[in-house]
Amino acid sequence: MFSLAFDDLKQSIVSWRLWTLLGWLEVRQRYARSKVGPFWLTISMGVMIASIGMVYGTLFGQKMSDYLPFLSVSLVMWNSFAQMVQEGSVAYINSGTYIRQASTAKLIYMLQVVWRNLVVLAHNFVIVIVLFLIFGVKNWESLLLFIPGLVIYVMNALWIAMVAGLLSARYRDLPQIIGALIQIAFYVTPIIYRPDALTRFSFIVEWNPLAYLVDIVRAPLTGTMPGALTWTVTVGMLVIGWPLALALTGRYLKRIPYWV
Repeated sequence: MFSLAFDDLKQSIVSWRLWTLLGWLEVRQRYARSKVGPFWLTISMGVMIASIGMVYGTLFGQKMSDYLPFLSVSLVMWNSFAQMVQEGSVAYINSGTYIRQASTAKLIYMLQVVWRNLVVLAHNFVIVIVLFLIFGVKNWESLLLFIPGLVIYVMNALWIAMVAGLLSARYRDLPQIIGALIQIAFYVTPIIYRPDALTRFSFIVEWNPLAYLVDIVRAPLTGTMPGALTWTVTVGMLVIGWPLALALTGRYLKRIPYWV
């Protein structure tokens, strides 16, 4: 099982020119003949952050110089994670024509989804940089931890997308269920509100692994060091999730062309 999955993953990584090109072309095609191009993503995300920031910042009695950077990082990173998982769940289905006609590595389509959303993340991250220029960087020392945090973040999103894509190819109702679950997860994960805001129902955050996954990338950018528990949970997700994803991929890899 694992050898087949590892071989497919190795072939997919070696074919990096293919999935990076396809991912970039998809972003460009969405905004073909548009003068602003992919930066429409940045504009729409900026409007959302400004709207939510003013409303919820006022409702929560937050200081805007602290709340807006917190909110921008939360929404930008969450949007990237949610899109990777949702688009990953239909990656095999949408690429069914290519999968049936060409004998290529299957995980190429997952890497394509991740790369495409990293390109989108880079466009949206402009908002975070602008807010840093306005309000300043809280802690330069913690800022460096964003890089390993981002690697852990993306690797977790990738294995979740792999599992979601494989199961969704077999069970076609699953993408709609995944979309609904991600919407629910958005409300129970501290994205708009701070983790310590739920005093009475703190277990919602404490037992939510996605809260730690967001914190691993948000904390360094907002001036705090991720705690030991955050590192433990997020790395633990990798240790448990990747063997699971590779085992499922190796077991059902050859069935994907028949399912799609």
